[in-house]
Amino acid sequence: MSRSFVGGRSIRWLIGSVVFAVIAAGVTPASAEIRARSAMAQVAAMQPGWNLGNTLDSTGSDETSWGNPRITEALLDNVKAQGFKSIRLPVTWSAHLAANGTIETAYLDRVKEVVRWALARNLYVMVNIHHDSWQWINAMPANRTGVLNRFNTVWTQLAAAFRDFGSKLSLESVNEPQFAGSSGQAQEIELLNELNASFRDIVRRSGGNNTSRLLVLPTLHTSADQPLVDALANQMRSFNDPNLAATVHYYGYWPFSVNIAGGTRFDATAQNDLTGYFDRVYNAFVAKGVPVILGEYGLLGFDRHTGTIEQGEKLKFFEYLGHYARTKKITTMLWDNGQHFGRTSFQWKDPELYAQIRSSWRTRSGTAFTDQVFTERSSAITAKTIALNLNGTSFSGLWQGNTALARGRDYTVSGDQLTITAQALTRLSGSRQYGTNAVLTARFSRGVPWKLNVITYDRPVLSNASGTTASFAVPTNFRGDLLATMEAKYADGTNAGPNDWTSFKEYDSTFAPDYSAGTTVLRPDFLNTLRDNTKVTLTFHYWSGTKVTYYVTKSGSNVTGALA
Repeated sequence: MSRSFVGGRSIRWLIGSVVFAVIAAGVTPASAEIRARSAMAQVAAMQPGWNLGNTLDSTGSDETSWGNPRITEALLDNVKAQGFKSIRLPVTWSAHLAANGTIETAYLDRVKEVVRWALARNLYVMVNIHHDSWQWINAMPANRTGVLNRFNTVWTQLAAAFRDFGSKLSLESVNEPQFAGSSGQAQEIELLNELNASFRDIVRRSGGNNTSRLLVLPTLHTSADQPLVDALANQMRSFNDPNLAATVHYYGYWPFSVNIAGGTRFDATAQNDLTGYFDRVYNAFVAKGVPVILGEYGLLGFDRHTGTIEQGEKLKFFEYLGHYARTKKITTMLWDNGQHFGRTSFQWKDPELYAQIRSSWRTRSGTAFTDQVFTERSSAITAKTIALNLNGTSFSGLWQGNTALARGRDYTVSGDQLTITAQALTRLSGSRQYGTNAVLTARFSRGVPWKLNVITYDRPVLSNASGTTASFAVPTNFRGDLLATMEAKYADGTNAGPNDWTSFKEYDSTFAPDYSAGTTVLRPDFLNTLRDNTKVTLTFHYWSGTKVTYYVTKSGSNVTGALA
């Protein structure tokens, strides 16, 4: 068309609107690509991020095969509304590969559709090869050429598919790289280096926007162990490529992360594990101008359910992680397989947890040693003192709902010690029914208030029981108390049950309280490991500090439980 105006609008305006529409769709011709910002700036702009987990990374025939619904544009709208700036889109390709490595067209088109939706909402997106890492890539020690050829075939197709997408799309070579049957860590590092180098070369040579696209390279196991960090840092220096980022994952100090070995609290050991982890990647990468993406973070116990870790302790973990990641300029991407943000309700299943996470993106919040204030019903109420973790804030008051408690009469503060008076606890406990009688909030100069649950309890009462290794539960009148952990030992002092390097068993996988049913369930994973006809002493530890002893004996598939 030679006319300079169409319908009263200039051709320049028309071309501009088309380019804008193309950019919004996530595809931009190289000539229209806005000059890419530096890798450090782009990764900083991706903070905070969220994983769309257990969906396109499902290993079945469809993105719904692990129980999550199909991704919708409404989901992405709502994720963005929560404050997230980027989405990690894990994709497992293995179920959609032909024998020659050709990707199923419909599945690739579906991934591209979701990427376009996210980019159109001005979200950054990171796409990877996900569970393929343990499904077939891990066989590389025994089949180096075959695995490498298949890996290259997949990335050649993905590079071509995404070459003209906008710069807000980044590509991650492989999720949690791991190898089976290797000769050791040195060989595994060598194999990962080969995969990372091949990935980078394929994407860069594919042209278009891939020549300068941000590429994300993992450490072995996405771990921040020093030798693995050093290996990736050395390789990245050899590339002399300014558009690279490193990625690791962090799920916390393992005993705390799954609640085993007595790791019930986010204590100094758990905190030091986190700071050491982040310090290592900061020193190796960020301090030298290479950005770091924490591609996944959370707690491993969440894979069972979020109640495996006590509420206050998990809040302290997420508060501190968000704070420390900020100080080390690490972009964080929350792992969410559907257990956090409802895929159709668009509501947080634990709003208190999300509030703490969101606050940590900007500032620190005050916390405390505990979120539980126990008073024993069989005893007179006395004043209770709780240590505050001010975290650079100042304490501003104690509240019940919208009512401020009176300083001096209801509570006192001395430094970081908050004392709630006996008079206030008596009033708050009311008729002293078992359980939580009142919820207080400690407010600080900034950040999220800290909840304190005022709980009335008495020593739990357990009863004799019988059952089988497939189904056994200890009748338990919890009387307001809450179970923290369980120890298991034989009479000779050796540890019983799985993970017998510790007497403290893993919460929920070996035992679990069922407060509504009034039982403490002992799982088959625990019972099946016990010696036959040998009494096991169980010590149940409750959050009030109470300990109760119980005995179980397994004989074949039969199990009996007794108080003596």
